[in-house]
Amino acid sequence: MKKLMTFVVLVLAFTGAAFAKESQLEKATNVLHEIMDTPDKGIPHDLLEKAACVGIVPSEIKGAFIFGGTYGRGVLVCRRHGNGPWGAPSMFGLGGASVGFQIGGEATDVVFIVMNEAGARKLVQDEVKLGGDMSVTAGPVGRTAEAATDAQLHADILSYSRTRGLFAGVSLEGSVFKQDKDGNRDLYGRPITAQQILIDGAVATPPEGLALHRELSRYSSRGGRSTASLQ
Repeated sequence: MKKLMTFVVLVLAFTGAAFAKESQLEKATNVLHEIMDTPDKGIPHDLLEKAACVGIVPSEIKGAFIFGGTYGRGVLVCRRHGNGPWGAPSMFGLGGASVGFQIGGEATDVVFIVMNEAGARKLVQDEVKLGGDMSVTAGPVGRTAEAATDAQLHADILSYSRTRGLFAGVSLEGSVFKQDKDGNRDLYGRPITAQQILIDGAVATPPEGLALHRELSRYSSRGGRSTASLQ
């Protein structure tokens, strides 16, 4: 299994050049708009208001033969200072693996919200295993989080997926979150870390990310929790 996970991470690394980063940002914007434009079937607004960060992976690819796996590239945006306006985007890869008899594949959009400072801090590391280094669980769907379980309310990350138009909570436990350093370099024109982008606020939102910034602000302009450690 360890070798298989390593293989998936390598796939992430070598497939980065195949995606236009502007295109991924545009796709992420469209995914967020389509999901949140149907509030009865979207992320509960009160949870989004508490979120420190939002991650979107448009059309993560699933599928394999004998050994199953997933891989996708996405964008993560965090609130400045924990409760301020949304900051600049940081690119990342998300991969996982499973063993079983699987034939074929399907495209899946993945969305997750980071609920606290601890989660935001961990996601600026080079590589993080979800469910191991930080708690992650399937998130509730609807206008409010009244039906959320205790586990959901205390998780670092709440995650969702959309396949064939169906949006639902899904567990990302066991997936590997990895910084897309090449993607960030291409987007900002110079080497820059996720820490500098998401926590330090060292760069402004680039033109390619303004539409996503506006879409996030439309649904939750302010929220989260104020914390000096995110400054």
